[in-house]
Amino acid sequence: MMPTFKVISPNNNRSYVERTYATNAKIEHTLEKSLFAQREWRNTPVEVRKKICLKAVSALLARQSSIAEELSWQMGRPLRYTPGEIKGFAERARHMARIAANKLTDIEIERSTESTKLIRRTPHGIVFSIVPWNYPYLTAVNVIIPALMAGNSVIMKPSSQTPLTAERLFDAFDTAGLPAGLFQYLFLDHPSTAKLIQHDAINYVSFTGSTQGGRDIEAAAVGRFIGIGLELGGKDPAYVRHDAELEHAVEHLIDGAFFNSGQSCCGIERIYVHKTLYQQFCDNFIELTREYRLGDPLHPDTTLGPMVNAIAATRVRDQISDAIKQGATPTIDEKRFTASKAGTAYLAPQVLLNVDHSMSVMRDESFGPVVGIMSVDSDEQAIKLMNDSPYGLTASIWTTDQESALNIGNQLETGTCFMNRCDYLDPALAWSGVKNSGKGCSLSELAYERLTQPKSFYFSH
Repeated sequence: MMPTFKVISPNNNRSYVERTYATNAKIEHTLEKSLFAQREWRNTPVEVRKKICLKAVSALLARQSSIAEELSWQMGRPLRYTPGEIKGFAERARHMARIAANKLTDIEIERSTESTKLIRRTPHGIVFSIVPWNYPYLTAVNVIIPALMAGNSVIMKPSSQTPLTAERLFDAFDTAGLPAGLFQYLFLDHPSTAKLIQHDAINYVSFTGSTQGGRDIEAAAVGRFIGIGLELGGKDPAYVRHDAELEHAVEHLIDGAFFNSGQSCCGIERIYVHKTLYQQFCDNFIELTREYRLGDPLHPDTTLGPMVNAIAATRVRDQISDAIKQGATPTIDEKRFTASKAGTAYLAPQVLLNVDHSMSVMRDESFGPVVGIMSVDSDEQAIKLMNDSPYGLTASIWTTDQESALNIGNQLETGTCFMNRCDYLDPALAWSGVKNSGKGCSLSELAYERLTQPKSFYFSH
């Protein structure tokens, strides 16, 4: 009997769907199909690739409502928000498809009576995309669309928590008329994933997930000399300067901290507020946090759903408890959120004051609905604290002074720096991390440099 896995919905702790892991024979057959299809696809004009990819986007949008509901069942995000992920998929896909032709055009160095010199960007071959559960469509699109546009074929490994996402993407590409074999998916356990990375047919690996997961990917790829893109964990900070628009900062930082129950790589996990605004900021932040409605994600009034599972919720509870034991002050009474119960995936949001960097909650990734707030005296102190982390994915500065924001941003060890917004990916900008938040980049024109190999031509006439 082939091994299977079940998706246990965090909504009710019951099995939602069951799927079968790929056998070795299935993996080999998938690779053969991918290799065969890519040989022709690499010679397909970019405009033809673009037309098919955009048709796939339209096919996915046509099923937005049903996809949104099953996504809520798989990972627990409130149904009022899940359609937004499909819209975000479309936004990024359309941008990456639109800019492809310009970026993939030959770079002519010289064309004369004596010689022709040019650089052509050629596809790697098979791109292996390992996708997480927390934003499965948004993270998938970062690689899948530009990889296909660049002439590669793609094999996707979805999270075992959200396997239906791969099936829906496959259906969309099939509806769009993408040639068979160019986009496929495999349900894999960890050993099979490592084995596939080591396969000679795989030419590039993209992974979004934990920092430890990134280490495992690198270990599996040792000696392969292939490209690897890693988007890993974060402990993203925000700094509210003395000149910030307070109401705007509070509203957006609450959303940045608690959207998707805090389960976002670039979610806000620690906030530093200038001492002149600290008390008012905290009062307003706490007041608005208390307005969240924790409960069944499919209920229209729910604004905060469960975490992905009870184990994840327990880990965050323990981190909160440890901080309180070390002197942190909890400001949210969990009893206000009746759905929040120990041993379940349902966890109330928490705002901690009197925190410092000796506490795990201000150092280690939380990936849950908790945020610590500290008072600072100056820009210099804020910069020092924001950089005091093994992570560096995003950071946000809340101010009315763009010059100061740019000066601070230049000193921050981070892949993306925001001013007056957070927890967002603009497809025109490179998405990257430093330190333990990863390496490489996706999105923007730069993504096409990662997903292709430069090939030089020198013709002497």
